[in-house]
Formats: sequence, C-alpha cells, structure tokens
Amino acid sequence: MEQNLKFTGRDESGFFREVRKRVDNYFKDNDLSKNGNGEMIFKSFFFLGGVILLYSLIISSIFSPWIMLGLAAILGVFKAFVGFNVSHDAIHGSYSKNKKINKIISLMAFNTLGGNDYMWSITHNVVHHTFTNIPGHDEDIDVAPGLIRLSPEEELKPIMKYQHIYAFPLYGFAYISWVFRKDFVKFFQDKIGQKDNKNHRPIEYFNLFFFKAVYYVLFIVVPLMVMDITWWQFIIGFVTMQIFAGLVLGLVFQLAHVVEGPEFPYPNEKGTIEDSWALHQMKTTANFARKNWLANFLCGGLNFQIEHHLFPHICHVHYKPISSIVKATAEEFQVPYYESSTFIKAIGSHYRMLKKFGRGELVFNVQRA
Repeated sequence: MEQNLKFTGRDESGFFREVRKRVDNYFKDNDLSKNGNGEMIFKSFFFLGGVILLYSLIISSIFSPWIMLGLAAILGVFKAFVGFNVSHDAIHGSYSKNKKINKIISLMAFNTLGGNDYMWSITHNVVHHTFTNIPGHDEDIDVAPGLIRLSPEEELKPIMKYQHIYAFPLYGFAYISWVFRKDFVKFFQDKIGQKDNKNHRPIEYFNLFFFKAVYYVLFIVVPLMVMDITWWQFIIGFVTMQIFAGLVLGLVFQLAHVVEGPEFPYPNEKGTIEDSWALHQMKTTANFARKNWLANFLCGGLNFQIEHHLFPHICHVHYKPISSIVKATAEEFQVPYYESSTFIKAIGSHYRMLKKFGRGELVFNVQRA
C-alpha cells in the first residue's frame, strides 16, 4: 500500500491530555523516575545471567544429549525473556536516562542474541507504534504472508481455513527467520511502512554484519568446535533453541493486538485515520494477565501493551501501577480498554481470531474511516 497515512490529530474528548497529566502526577507525587530502578537491574541480571549460565552448561558437554536438548529449549525461552525484559526497554530509551547506556545494552543484550537494534527501532518503535493494526502499514500483522492471515485486507487462501491449527507451531520459526533473513531483508528495503529506509549510516552496516557474525560464532561455530556431539545433534539442539524462542516471542506479541476487541482501521480515501493517535492506540491494543505476578515478571510489560503504546518511554517496571490510572481514565472518558484477565483467555481469544480470519468471516472489529 503506497498511500501515506495521517491521523486527524483530534482528541475532542481530552482523554490523552488527562491520562498523561495523571500519569505524570503519579511519578511526581511518588518522587519516581520514569526509567529503570532496582527491580529492572535485578531482572537484567536474572535473565542475562540465565542465558550465560544455560549457554555455559550446554557447551560444557557434561550432560547427556537429552538433558542438553532440554537446556537448549530453556535457553531459547530465556533469550525471548531477555528481549522482553531488557532489550525492549533499552531500544525504546526507557531503560536509562543515559542514551549511551541504552545503546550499550541494546547492542549487548539484543544484537549479540541475533537481532538488530537499529532495524527494530524502525520496524517496531516507529512503524508499529504509529500505525498499529492498520492493514498494509503495520508489519507486525504481516507475520507469514500467504500462510497466516492476521489482517482483513490480506488475500484469503484455502489453506488459511486451518491456520488456527498450524499458526502456533509456525510462530516457532519466527526467530530463525529473524536471525538469518528478516533483518537483512528489512535493512535493504527502500521503505518500511511510510518510512524512507534507503540511507543508513556506515556504522549501521557495520553493526548489522558484525553482530550477526558474533551470534553465528557464539551459537554455531563455538558449539561445533567444543561440544562432543555430532553435526545432526547440533542441528536438532540449535533448531530447538530457536523454535522455543520464536514461539514465546510470537505468542506474546500476537496477544497484544490480534485478539477479540481491538480494531483494524482503514483510512478514508484521503489517507486519514479519523482518530487521534492516542485514541487509535486504545482501539487497536489489548492487555492480558494484568494482575498476574508471574506474567508481569516474565513478559517485561508486554502484557501491559496499552500502557506501553501510550507511554513507550516509561520503563515497563512502572506499568502495573499506572495501568490502574489508565484504565480508570479510559472508563471515565468512555474510551475502550481491552484486556483478557489471564494468559489462557488471551490465547483462546487469539485462537478464535485466527479462525475468523482464516475462514473469511466478517470480523466485527474491522472499522472503515
């Protein structure tokens, strides 16, 4: 879609102005920084330390192949948790007030684990956070074109009738694609969404190829050199690690937008979304398991997607208390606040949406401006 989009900018209800004031007052009244705190530092050491420990245990080869396979699966899960709890905040600039610290953490906790912070800042921070759930513009709902239909605009194919069955295991391959393909393809695209993507600084070329090489050395070359396993055992372990990382990433991110409730707005013929940006975020985003301590600890605030989309520069450790403020304000201004009370209910809601999209049913939350 070549059409350039814009929002009306109108927030006639005054919702965003009021909720922003109340959230700001929360931090002022409690003398809190909007950046990370002791909890954030603990989580960083916990998840990064977990990755280092699991990696070290695996390459030590002191366990049986079956135990090492289990450790590889857990390592994949921890890699996803590092992305949620450490890298995500750093790339958004919310981990620390210091930009250099955010950049160092991004490089060490994201790029060395196979991603690219520069491309993520474009595809996620800019494109997804601006054009959330807009078909043809938000690439987060363009997961596996031709196989998984997460948009009312995407062409319906016969195989998609069964996507509610095969989509979940297919999510597991997202990390493999990311590590070996996605960043390279996106880096050399002329445009990503509406953003011109043709001119990159020389350092970004270096970072892309250097850190990809670091990842390949750490997770392919080193294990093959030091571990007492066959090549086929390595492939099974490596793919298992990647699939578990991809499955966790895919599930958590899809539960934020492709569930019952959030809309998939279309622009009018002039390319205008008839909402302000903030109201658009409220209409296209959902929370899950907001009151579950384990989900809050593991998901890095991604179960508080509403708060994250409204305040991406606030560290996720603050989302739980401010979610009460956001929800109360939304109810007061009669603005949607979509949420599933548990992770399982959110999974069920996503499953039903996959069914509806796969069967070409009229989805009730598709809105045309």
